[in-house]
Amino acid sequence: MKHWNAPAESVLDALSVDAGHGLSPERAATLLEEHGPNAYRQAPPESVASMVARQFRDVANLILVLAACLSLALAVREGHGYLEPVVILAVIALNVTLAVTQERGAERALEALRDLNGPVCLVLRGGARVEVPTAEVVPGDVVLLKTGDLVPADARLVEATGLAVDESSLTGESEPVEKDARALVDEDAPIGDRANMVFSGCLVTAGNAVAVVCSTGMNTEMGKIAGYLNDAQKLQTPLQRRLNRVSRMVSAIAALAAAALLATGLQQGEEFWSMVLAAVSLAVAAVPETLQLIVTLTLSQGVHNMVGKHALIRRLPAVETLGSTSVICSDKTGTLTQNRMSVRRIWVPGSGVEHVGDGEAATGPARELLRRLALASNASVEPDGEGGEKIVGDATETAIVRLLREGGETREELLADLPRVGEVPFSSARKMMTSVHALPDGRYLVLSKGAMDRLPFAEATCEELEERAHVHDQFAHDALRVMALGSRVVDELPADGELEGLERDLAFEGIVGIIDPPRPEAAEAVATARRAGIRTVMITGDHAATAGAIARQIGLLGESGRVVTGRELAAMSDEELVENVRGYSVYARVSPEDKIRIVEAWQEQGEVVAMTGDGVNDAPALKAADVGIAMGRSGTEVAKAAADMVLTDDNFATIIEAVREGRNVFSIIKRTIYFLLACNLSEIAIMLGAQILGWGTPLTPVMLLLINVLGDGIPGLSLARDRSDERIMARRPIGRTESFFAGGIARAIGQQTVAFAAVGLLAFWLGAFAWLPGGEGPSLAAGQTMCFLVVGFTSILHIFTVRTRGSVFRRTVRDNLPLAWGAAGVVAAFSLLVLVEPVGAAFGLAPIGPVSWACALGLSVVPLLVAEAFKLWDNRHETWLYRRRLVRHSNTGDE
Repeated sequence: MKHWNAPAESVLDALSVDAGHGLSPERAATLLEEHGPNAYRQAPPESVASMVARQFRDVANLILVLAACLSLALAVREGHGYLEPVVILAVIALNVTLAVTQERGAERALEALRDLNGPVCLVLRGGARVEVPTAEVVPGDVVLLKTGDLVPADARLVEATGLAVDESSLTGESEPVEKDARALVDEDAPIGDRANMVFSGCLVTAGNAVAVVCSTGMNTEMGKIAGYLNDAQKLQTPLQRRLNRVSRMVSAIAALAAAALLATGLQQGEEFWSMVLAAVSLAVAAVPETLQLIVTLTLSQGVHNMVGKHALIRRLPAVETLGSTSVICSDKTGTLTQNRMSVRRIWVPGSGVEHVGDGEAATGPARELLRRLALASNASVEPDGEGGEKIVGDATETAIVRLLREGGETREELLADLPRVGEVPFSSARKMMTSVHALPDGRYLVLSKGAMDRLPFAEATCEELEERAHVHDQFAHDALRVMALGSRVVDELPADGELEGLERDLAFEGIVGIIDPPRPEAAEAVATARRAGIRTVMITGDHAATAGAIARQIGLLGESGRVVTGRELAAMSDEELVENVRGYSVYARVSPEDKIRIVEAWQEQGEVVAMTGDGVNDAPALKAADVGIAMGRSGTEVAKAAADMVLTDDNFATIIEAVREGRNVFSIIKRTIYFLLACNLSEIAIMLGAQILGWGTPLTPVMLLLINVLGDGIPGLSLARDRSDERIMARRPIGRTESFFAGGIARAIGQQTVAFAAVGLLAFWLGAFAWLPGGEGPSLAAGQTMCFLVVGFTSILHIFTVRTRGSVFRRTVRDNLPLAWGAAGVVAAFSLLVLVEPVGAAFGLAPIGPVSWACALGLSVVPLLVAEAFKLWDNRHETWLYRRRLVRHSNTGDE
């Protein structure tokens, strides 16, 4: 039985309880044991050990561990060379420590859910009113609710007087929902339309009620959300997939190269263990030891930059994933709108419609109507506990009082002149309320406000009625909540005190239109997202008319656009939704599970989805999305805990700034891949090429580590501070499956690898086999020293090549001085290792003559010049193609 689809008496019978007596204490104890406590199951937090272990699922870290183990085994066998495994292990430790530190914020969503319930509630037990802990409420308990109470569990209303409940955290609806115990609701009605039900964790804002508990704990609507938070699994982020592909590729190349080197050496008659040492050296050369470190620090720098832009990142990979975002699924209430009801239009017969709000106060007849509406309201101004003031009361009445205060008047001043002497309270059945005020001449002013079709106005002409209906329909078409005001003046009050008798023959004063307005920056943010190739989709639990009106105001929906409702969504299969999801931009009256379906449908289409929200109802979808974005000010703790990013200013436009930062991070990581792979692949080519040619080992494992950790690492770490071209937001979003090697990067890596390998091998041959003037003659040590200098210097200079697609001579280093100083420092350090003989000897380096130095320096510049030549060709070719397209379009008349 659906409790909202049956009379209250049937629900009481099904639960075997009397509404006037409640459960007996014994029966309650039995049900508590049967159903368990009224609480939400909590997923165990991930331990630090588990987080550390998870880092070693990464292929790159596994390769480093293998290299460290082999290196340590060889060091033990040889009795020396312990520096190499120590350095590799230090790099691993640094990678893991940074990653775990950044991700240490454990999931707190379910703890926050538990905090939503009040500690105690009032129930009937054995005919007596008793306070019991919320956790001990059971199905069948009769709960007594009043204004200010948190609903302890999902319950069917038995009696309700003027009851209104704030369900925004559950449904997303902007204003409190009026409840009616006598209403019968369709079986398939969404949560927001179940007027005879109250739900766990929601706040009673007006009235009082008696309700019978139907569901507790994980069976409540909030409990189902807790279940979704447990079940919703994050897809692997695009960054993680891309890095894993790079790591697998590098490991395959390392394994093949090491096997080829070992086979070649053994075929040439080399000693087995010396060839194993050479193979390990090659493995060290293949592994970009600093890749994970640079990526982690790049992400950390992105996190730091976003803090300054009011965005807090809870999971490091979310930084880069933002750059790949192609769809933003946004909640409406509190995200695209202000989550604050505001008067937007006022109409008084005989004058035009006046637009107010956003700093525009009411004037003339509209101001007088506003004064009278404020008199008929109960919203009051109270201290906010922080030295300021806040308006407390019904959402529509606070909107009226706020606008009045913005015009320089207060409700309290009006009441001082026209004191209230009586009131007929609002009820959901009457859809109106009345207040009576004493006039200075001894008569009384009767003011009634509410739905226009419920107020008993005096007779009017057909023209007047048509004009009222026309304006009312205009307001309603734009999803404004319409409130009308009627008045009359009486000489005396009823002797029996029945003020409802005064509610007749009212003079029509006018109407106001109220809505939760869009954020001022929302429309521009949506337009900016569109220019960046990002689709914005609204998903809300609010009414379809309201959602459509807001969507049209911010440019999400055209005049002919259609709003999809939760009922229509429920009728679609998952396959149908995936097939048609691109055709829908606005979803209304949806449930938490609907939001997950929409997010997953976009993901099935290959899109990278960011989901924004602030309510409990948004939390499951926030967790399921590629990037979950919660509002920091208005957002619930549940939403924040389930999100990857929290906006501290609740500004939708901040998301676009975060996307810009994410794209910058992706660009830097892409450059890092280009930088490191060209260096490491060239080292493999040098090591393998020299061995095949029978020249010996051009670089020892320690030399390779020095180059990889210092020559690549220090400039590479400074690359994390770089900034991309501002035009980065003019390109399409980065595809979920887009490779790091797209856009010509693979070709550039190949070109630079060949250039690096050529100059490195030539340097080794000159030192090992050629007689150069001023030196001590050819030797293996001299060849290794020259090769070390050339490979090290070319790696350092390569950092400037990867910074820009244009010429390095046109990109200033002043925008990243740490990179320039770091590169200069490593060049100086490598030079000193060779110049200071005792230090160099510890690393197998030998002193070389001036001519050898000149050759090394000259060869080091060659790859930079090769890169410049290819860039010049590519840029001129692209310009030619662009001009050719312009000419073709002008000839065909295309725009």
